[in-house]
Amino acid sequence: MDLTDLERRQIHILQRIRALEKTVLPSSTDKQIDTHDNEECENNEQRLGKLLRVGGATSFQFKKVPHDYYDRPLQLRRDLLAAHSIRHLCKTMVMVNTLADKSIKDCSDRNNSKYYAIVIQYTARLNAEKVRNFVHSLNNGKIPKKKFNMRLAPEEDAFVLSGYEHNAITPIGMKTNIPVILSDAIVKLKPDYFWIGGGEVDVKLGIRTQEFINFVKPFIVDCSED
Repeated sequence: MDLTDLERRQIHILQRIRALEKTVLPSSTDKQIDTHDNEECENNEQRLGKLLRVGGATSFQFKKVPHDYYDRPLQLRRDLLAAHSIRHLCKTMVMVNTLADKSIKDCSDRNNSKYYAIVIQYTARLNAEKVRNFVHSLNNGKIPKKKFNMRLAPEEDAFVLSGYEHNAITPIGMKTNIPVILSDAIVKLKPDYFWIGGGEVDVKLGIRTQEFINFVKPFIVDCSED
């Protein structure tokens, strides 16, 4: 057998060894994919918890609630969460300025955003006129008041902007950096610990008020009525 034949056989053997190694040992590319997949598989609670801890929050907790949570009266929801009172149960709503100038299409301008996420108590009623007046005041009269009309955003828009479905919206880790308005009534609650959506319909997030403010940096506004 000449040298050419020997080289050909050696190359064939090496190729078979490499093919066998690939079926047994993961390649560096495979490892990278596995790591990425693990990050994507991180559940909602872990993701939000990590964001809060990085932001300096320590006094928060997640609680899973029954599937019929929203069919129950506020008193039973309070008991499920061991909240101090029904006034400590809060929700987040995404609102849209329906009269914004056509050039205002997103949330890039905190003082004149197309959308705002508003956190109020379940026991209170949102006063859209107060929200309108507040946002108008942020612009120091440079924009006519007739350019502001705050209404509840369509559910599908709220989902696209926040990344959370109805009854799961939370101001933590939203897909879009929507400016947040926090009702001043929540800030006055004692003890200073309230509950909001936790990113999933059956998960609620309890957090100390000041830690929420430090993390979210909301506008604190008189925007609700009992």
